[in-house]
Amino acid sequence: MNFGKQGVQQERERLDSSAPKVTNRINITILRVIVYLLIAAAVFIICLGIGAYRGIIADAPEITDSNITPLGYASFVYDKDGNQIQKLSSAEGNRVSVSIDEIPENMQHAIVAIEDSRFYEHNGVDPHGMLRAVMVMLSSNFSESEGASTITQQLLKNNVFTNWMNESRMDTIKRKIQEQYLAVQLESSLKAAGENPKEVILENYLNTVNFGNNAYGVQTAAQTYFGKDAKDLTLSECAVLAAIPQNPSQFNPILYPEENASRMKTVLEYMLQQGYITEDEYKEALADNVYDRIQENQQNEVSQESTVYSYFEDELIDQVKQDLMTQKGYSESEANSLIYSGGLHIYSTENPDIQAIMESEFANEENFPADSQVSLDWALTVDKADGTRTNYSLEMMEQYFKQQGLTDFDQYFTSEDEAQSYIDQYKASIIGDGDTIIAERTNFTPEPQACMTVIDQSTGYVVGIVGGRGEKTASLTLNRATDSLRQPGSTFKIPSTYGPLLDQGKITLVTPETDDAAYYSNGQVVNNADNTHHGTMTVRNAILTSNNVIAFKLMEALTPKVSLTYLKKLGFTTLDDDNDDSPGLALGGITNGVSDLELTAAYAAIANGGSYNRPVFYTKVTDHNGNTILENQGFHRQVFKESTAYLLTSAMQSVVQSGTGTAYQLSSGMPVAGKTGTTDSYVDLQFVGYTPYYTAGIWTGYDTNVELSEQDRTYISTLWTNVMNRIHESLPIKEFSVPDSVEQLTVCANTVLLPNSSCPTVTDYFDVATAPTTVCTSDVPTPAPTAAPTAKATAAPTATPTTTPAADAGNTDNNTNTGNTGDNNAGANEGGDTGGTEQNGTATENTADTTGGNTGQ
Repeated sequence: MNFGKQGVQQERERLDSSAPKVTNRINITILRVIVYLLIAAAVFIICLGIGAYRGIIADAPEITDSNITPLGYASFVYDKDGNQIQKLSSAEGNRVSVSIDEIPENMQHAIVAIEDSRFYEHNGVDPHGMLRAVMVMLSSNFSESEGASTITQQLLKNNVFTNWMNESRMDTIKRKIQEQYLAVQLESSLKAAGENPKEVILENYLNTVNFGNNAYGVQTAAQTYFGKDAKDLTLSECAVLAAIPQNPSQFNPILYPEENASRMKTVLEYMLQQGYITEDEYKEALADNVYDRIQENQQNEVSQESTVYSYFEDELIDQVKQDLMTQKGYSESEANSLIYSGGLHIYSTENPDIQAIMESEFANEENFPADSQVSLDWALTVDKADGTRTNYSLEMMEQYFKQQGLTDFDQYFTSEDEAQSYIDQYKASIIGDGDTIIAERTNFTPEPQACMTVIDQSTGYVVGIVGGRGEKTASLTLNRATDSLRQPGSTFKIPSTYGPLLDQGKITLVTPETDDAAYYSNGQVVNNADNTHHGTMTVRNAILTSNNVIAFKLMEALTPKVSLTYLKKLGFTTLDDDNDDSPGLALGGITNGVSDLELTAAYAAIANGGSYNRPVFYTKVTDHNGNTILENQGFHRQVFKESTAYLLTSAMQSVVQSGTGTAYQLSSGMPVAGKTGTTDSYVDLQFVGYTPYYTAGIWTGYDTNVELSEQDRTYISTLWTNVMNRIHESLPIKEFSVPDSVEQLTVCANTVLLPNSSCPTVTDYFDVATAPTTVCTSDVPTPAPTAAPTAKATAAPTATPTTTPAADAGNTDNNTNTGNTGDNNAGANEGGDTGGTEQNGTATENTADTTGGNTGQ
């Protein structure tokens, strides 16, 4: 080793020169580590971003599942002839679809110019628009923003990502990524399918967007603002509409015409700049006084659609909803959503002429009692000055006035003004200084009430229905014809008793039956209306006079169990198997009552040859695209033999010609068969009758089971005949057809066998299968039959019962009633303790018909 001076110096220099190298190496190493870490982090972040992006894309709806068709289309109801009678819509469900061919090019170009100027160039996403939006945001120091979504993306946002209004920031980012992806996919898939993607997207977009003022879609907007179809819009009108979607409230041309005009000018400028219109068209559109037309349209607009549904439409909607739930498995909310915003086309059975006749007659106060009253429904909620809240009711008002000495105060008033005066007096007594009225409900209802249903018996189609008198002020309200269950009274004798017994061949129309003492299981006496027994009479005469005792005794022979089976087959759904299983069933004494609709449908089955059709309000329902989703082919069931149905018809013709229903004869001479029904104390009056064309059932009475006064018991026949006379005024008169299974026979009036030479005889209709074939060998007292209806010369022969001198035991004094060509039993047999009376030539009736809880009320 060189330890000389020179060697030492060299070694020092060597050591001094190696130190920086080591430092440099360390620095380089650290730098490399940092770079590698940054690269790794970048790679990780990129991979994470790619993974997240792929996850977001994977979570996007499949393009085949992305329904770009707008949600919330209005539904429409049509009458039997296919004419639109009602529009059903929700707040955001009033769209009316139009094709791209029905949308003016000016409307298409206006919305493109203002919303997405590169619409016809991009593939669903516009990079230029995105860059422009970023630049605007940066140049304004993030104080301004500009939308970068294309029309395609906006369509997806409205119709696929429908929950965007409730998104978090992260949800918005996710949705934006999926929107962009799906926008490209959508346009690509439409093109691959051979469609014009721009036309498809623009058509759906213009049928989707909110144009303000509860107008969704361009067709509804055109009707709302200009009272015309979209295809008839002018350039200026198109520009007005195109100005709205960016902010439907701010640019509403009705409420804020100045704001809309400013943006409308921008729309026209963009259209000019983008070459969609000429300079002359631009100036002409600006000069158009379009906003005056909008205001005039609002002032002069007369809605072509009723805002309040008719009683028919109320029940139609309910039947469609029930069928959607039972046949298609929808929940109630889903069914309601489909009805009001699913774009359905509902084809109803309504005959608009018949519905109009019924509504007209029910609106005519001359058809109702002159002493009609007004019933009050009232409630009040008050916040007191001391911070408490108090609810007041009609019952509390009634108690107050009775304490003031008005002991007869009730809910009935001579007029609305009188009722309001009592309301004002009561409010003055309960509201003090500092009190605040929070809510008040006041409803006036004319009384007594009525409802009526008309059915085409050959199809089961309900052609008209009215659920009450008085102005209908709201939709889906009480429909007395379908919702109110009332006691049917003696109208039940036909379907519950006489029909089944005739059907089983256990009686004929000339079978003699005895009206004598009969008792309920608790020992209560079964009474006729006059509290008198009338001896022996034929079944036809028992029906004509509405005899209670004979119907009761025949029910005992039939058994209520058998009767209930028939009644259920006739469509009655409110019967109680346990509590209605008593002979009082014959007289209409049932636990729950029946609806006017179901009672009418049961009689329609008799009018239809014994074949029951479930009453229907629509024939079919199609969706927005015209596909049938419900087809109402009805439900059909043969309940009575055709022969039975005709025998009942013949007997009920006698009721109208000479029995308790003479007031229901039609002025044209059109044949009518029907049956009256009156419950105890005249609480419910019923009549169901039919012609060879239609079956009509009517109920009259008070909503609260108040007895009808004597002078108020005839408006039921006034209403029924006024409606049916008008319905039939242009229809040719024809008789009820006699089926081949029915024949006319002359039999012994005592034994109902073929007569021998000494027998008193009677001629009437019989079922061929059960008609007598043996000759009578007996000689017993003879019932005096009631004449069968006399047929016209052109009709099938009508049996005219005749007898030899023996007299009906029930005819004791005379054989004449004023206005009634039947025997003196008419009106004397049906009913309870109040007795039978005649009103304007009509035998009226009253039934006390049950034991226990079945009171007939």
